[in-house]
Amino acid sequence: MASNILNIGKSALAAAQVGISTTGHNIANASTPGYSRQVVVQAAAQSQNFGYGYVGQGTEVASVTRIFNDILAAQAVRSQANSSSVDTYRAQMTTIDDMLSNATAGLNPAMSEFFGAIQDLSANPSDLATRQSMLSYAQSLASRFQTTNNRLNEVRESVNSQITSSVSLVNTYAKQIAGLNDVIEKAVSANGNIPNDLMDQRDQLVLELSKQIKTTVVSQGQGGYNVYVGNGLPVVVGKETFNLLTTPSPTDPSRLEVAYQSNDKVTVLGVNSLPGGVVGGLLQFRSESLDSIQNQIGQIAAVLGETFNSQHAQGFDLDGNLGTALFSVPDPLVNANAFNSGPSTTPANANPAEVAAKIVNAKALTTSDYKLQYDGTNYNITRLSDNTTQSFTSLPASVDGLTISQTSGTMLAGDNFLIKPTQNAATKFQVAITDARKLAVGGSVLSGSANIANTGAASISSPIASSTYSSSPIAAPFNITYNAGAPNTLTGFIATEPVTVTSTNGTTTTYAAGAPVTFVNGATISTAGISFVISGAPNNGDQFTIAPGSVTGPSDNRNGLLLGGLQNADTITGNKSYSDAFGQMVNGVGNKTRELNILSISEAQVLEQITAAVQAESGVNLDEEATNLIRYQQAYQAAGKMMQIASQLFDVLLQLGT
Repeated sequence: MASNILNIGKSALAAAQVGISTTGHNIANASTPGYSRQVVVQAAAQSQNFGYGYVGQGTEVASVTRIFNDILAAQAVRSQANSSSVDTYRAQMTTIDDMLSNATAGLNPAMSEFFGAIQDLSANPSDLATRQSMLSYAQSLASRFQTTNNRLNEVRESVNSQITSSVSLVNTYAKQIAGLNDVIEKAVSANGNIPNDLMDQRDQLVLELSKQIKTTVVSQGQGGYNVYVGNGLPVVVGKETFNLLTTPSPTDPSRLEVAYQSNDKVTVLGVNSLPGGVVGGLLQFRSESLDSIQNQIGQIAAVLGETFNSQHAQGFDLDGNLGTALFSVPDPLVNANAFNSGPSTTPANANPAEVAAKIVNAKALTTSDYKLQYDGTNYNITRLSDNTTQSFTSLPASVDGLTISQTSGTMLAGDNFLIKPTQNAATKFQVAITDARKLAVGGSVLSGSANIANTGAASISSPIASSTYSSSPIAAPFNITYNAGAPNTLTGFIATEPVTVTSTNGTTTTYAAGAPVTFVNGATISTAGISFVISGAPNNGDQFTIAPGSVTGPSDNRNGLLLGGLQNADTITGNKSYSDAFGQMVNGVGNKTRELNILSISEAQVLEQITAAVQAESGVNLDEEATNLIRYQQAYQAAGKMMQIASQLFDVLLQLGT
């Protein structure tokens, strides 16, 4: 019996010792990230039947278990991914908001100063110093466009860099999780016990992974984890890993995309495939905001450049010469898909197609990019902002103020091109005039009038000279006569020049030189670098005159006043002026930034609450552990006392024997 008491005391002593060690381990790791509180699970040892009943044989340590809630842990992982995504998006938008809303360095001050200089020049058109000042403000405006777009390009490069860094971290965490999977599974297989500290390390890695990308964990047998990112892409399956990588976009080498590698296959992933975390926030920011903002600034630059150039060409400079382009606006950027047909593809294409785009009507430009794809029969042009597609049987084709044409080569089915009308417009926006005398603020190059003897109710708009008009201006007026009939026609155009009629729906018809021109009410008529509109209901024989203009002298400011009037004209899609368009964009950026700030605070509070719930259940409470330490110390002392008594009883038995 004494030996039985000794064994019971020994088991109690061992259990208390494990309890003290576990409590000490908890205290030591109270501040360790991801550590889960551990507890000793004790069970009564198998009792022994002595005939008169079962007598207990002490205790045994069944396991040392960590306090871990799978549901709370999964919530923490999801919340961490959401919070990181919003924080990343918010940080990027705050940078752009600060840049665009700057009261002194933004575009609005530069535009205001530029139009102020035009007004000053209109008041004193013959003064060379005022002309030079206006040219200087034009250069400042161009520089501001360039600087703004260059800073946005820097943000774009920063996004590429951050995506590369985050993808590298995702792969690193995946390898570490897979390594722990292997060790944990081997440990569980060896003795059936769970290695708590290794489990904590793995769960902490999963939480760190969720900061970079949306993460989902599926527990497997033997303690293993399968880890999926984004919308279900496996990156860890047991001890095997699959990599994410960055690769240049097939249609834009300057843009890094995230791809998934499985065996030897690499698949480029869209923004919708990778929500959450830093990666998701960066991709969402770039696709939803950065691209749109840069395109809007480019749109303002392109429209401002074209409208000023068009109006500037309607006047005379200080030397009596016709006005030329005031600004230089680049052509749209066209990128061929890297997977288009070529000499080494199947089928082979020895002479790959090349495509170019021109802005023919900046007022009709949108802020969208476009995709041109050839299906073997039709050329399909898709506006990417709303996925609206138009099909054409041949090129060139006109869409939203653009003319898209194939300049060379052969296009095969499946070939496609990305067209960016405005993204780089601001970067290469420049002043095309260096001589202040060439500022065309005087006179009017052309005039149009209806004959006072006309009996109909038709009118003619002010003729507009194109950029080519100055090379061969008309020397004398010409009279256009309306001829009623079937069809109604116009005659009297310059005998050596063809005539193009563009209806309000965009349909274009070109008539040979000298041929009668079918009258279309409200259509734009273009000939010899001149365009105008005849609208209304003319009667047979009504005439309209187009005449070359003149400048009345150095003080003539008629075109200068018209240039100044462009400040408040509705020149941009949606009937907005330049300032209105920029103000609307800045307001949109500010609203989005404010929205993200609110959402960031909300997500942070949710994450804080979930983290607190996790800590309440799994975290180490030092007061509780101090109590446990005293409890186990007392148990240890009691077990020692029991063993001492057992020893004394054994000594008594020995003395009785003697």
